Amino acid sequence: MAERLKVESSLSGREWRLRDIDPELVAAISRKAETTEIVARMLAARGISPDEAEAVLLPTLRHFFPDPSSFTDMDAAAVAIWDAIDGGRKLAIFADYDVDGATSAAQLIRYLRQLDQTALLYVPDRIEEGYGPSADAFDRLKAQGAELVITVDCGAAAHEPLDAAKRLGLDVVVIDHHLMSADLPPALAIVNPNRPGDRSGCGHMAAAGVTFILLAALNREGRRRGRFDDRDEPDLMALADLAALGTLCDVVALRDINRAIVSQGLKVMNRWSHAGMKALADVGGLTGSPSAYHLGFVLGPRINAGGRVGKADLGARLLSSDDPAQCAEIAAELDALNAERKQIEADVLDAARAQLLETGASDAPLLVTHGEGWHPGVIGIVAGRLKERFGKPCIVIGTENGVGKGSGRSVAGVDLGSAVGAAKEAGLLQAGGGHPMAAGLTVDATKIEALTRFLASQLQPQWDASHGDRALVLDAVLTPSGATVELAESLSAAAPYGQGFPEPRFVMPSVRVAYAERVGADHVRFSLTDASGQRVNGIVFRQADQPIGQSLLGGSETVWHAAGRLKLDEWRGNKRVQFHLEDLAEAT
Repeated sequence: MAERLKVESSLSGREWRLRDIDPELVAAISRKAETTEIVARMLAARGISPDEAEAVLLPTLRHFFPDPSSFTDMDAAAVAIWDAIDGGRKLAIFADYDVDGATSAAQLIRYLRQLDQTALLYVPDRIEEGYGPSADAFDRLKAQGAELVITVDCGAAAHEPLDAAKRLGLDVVVIDHHLMSADLPPALAIVNPNRPGDRSGCGHMAAAGVTFILLAALNREGRRRGRFDDRDEPDLMALADLAALGTLCDVVALRDINRAIVSQGLKVMNRWSHAGMKALADVGGLTGSPSAYHLGFVLGPRINAGGRVGKADLGARLLSSDDPAQCAEIAAELDALNAERKQIEADVLDAARAQLLETGASDAPLLVTHGEGWHPGVIGIVAGRLKERFGKPCIVIGTENGVGKGSGRSVAGVDLGSAVGAAKEAGLLQAGGGHPMAAGLTVDATKIEALTRFLASQLQPQWDASHGDRALVLDAVLTPSGATVELAESLSAAAPYGQGFPEPRFVMPSVRVAYAERVGADHVRFSLTDASGQRVNGIVFRQADQPIGQSLLGGSETVWHAAGRLKLDEWRGNKRVQFHLEDLAEAT
């Protein structure tokens, strides 16, 4: 029954599919990597060969680090920055307002500090200035004495602003990772693994990772110039925690160099040598060794809060500071802003969800919801929540003074970024772009309905063809008695998990609800039991008022198949396992 288990309709509306894995491949991986059968099965399911398995389980920077020169313009960028340093020219760093931008900026600031250099920092206000560099921003930097500006996590498509910088006599080096065209803006160097013609093979990297590679190129150029003959080279490994935080929070694929950066960066972070990171961990209640979860759900949201609802440069300032008192003050401010962000997000989510429920989710391939005054700092998060709730691409637009700023999140198999790009080409948007899973846009409020129809027509064929891509894929069958601490520990040893390398998902067949209770605002804690009486405790998040939560709270008569992930929970030195439920399907 286990290997044949297939659910075509669950409470979430998704099909379930149990992975069909070649047992000989599993055995080969287990032997080669000297790992357990369940870990070997998980690796095989993620396309890892026996020869790759050991490097995936123990990823090192030495093994995965690319040649910096394989990035187009990387050497030119290193030369331009060293020329500025050697010439005594004033440097400035222009960073995006998210975690990727903040960690990229902090890496550069800290690297330059090791060379006794200081740099101006400019992070645009999300609401007043929007994403990326602008002519006004370059004017301000020029007035402050900047002579070379390094843009991080932005700039590759900023033609008009970089034209303005050129007219000002301001040199620019671009460090970016977003999709871009072959039509290049003027700059001394444009480093972007997604630049057409780039041969690095690193298009999956975040800006924080590309910046980390830049630092290696800078060290190499410094050696070539003899700048380290009488001084130590800047310590790049001391900055790996920043690169890891930006990489994981930008939700890029955790493979190859990204996996090595996050794995090694977590080890560096565990020393808590950066005052800003330690202050952020303290306000977030993070104790013990950091994990990918802590980066994505404790540290990252607080850094992002500054760019969403507060001062855009707080995150970069915090992560680049060595002053414990200043760091404690900024971390406390970010923690308060994060709480404010949560409330704003909840209000917008309630309004958007009510709007969709009133109009009906319909059979359209995407959902578009909009409201006057919805805060642009939270619309992306709300779009993600709605995507989870309704299982299809969602765009949330906040309008003000006749202009809407929107953010969208997509599902597997549906390229939202390309559709938004097509809408811009069709004249329906003032600005817009993105990648397959996320997009941003600016639209005249009078064109929202026309935009919705256009995007629906663009996405319908992909939506129709992507049904299989949206299935809930299960790695293995697990009984309550098999959900042991030892199993959870073996799975933890295969971390980090994230985009492109998801945590193993299990199905517990034919279980009943032994007890369930509502906890917090909308979570449900429960216990499941099988026919033998064995139990496993678990929790499901943000589902108390949804079908899954209501079914758990509704009683113990129904027999369910339960899908979710196994987590290791530690409290006061005691270890236990917890089942994080994702979906339920009635057993038939």
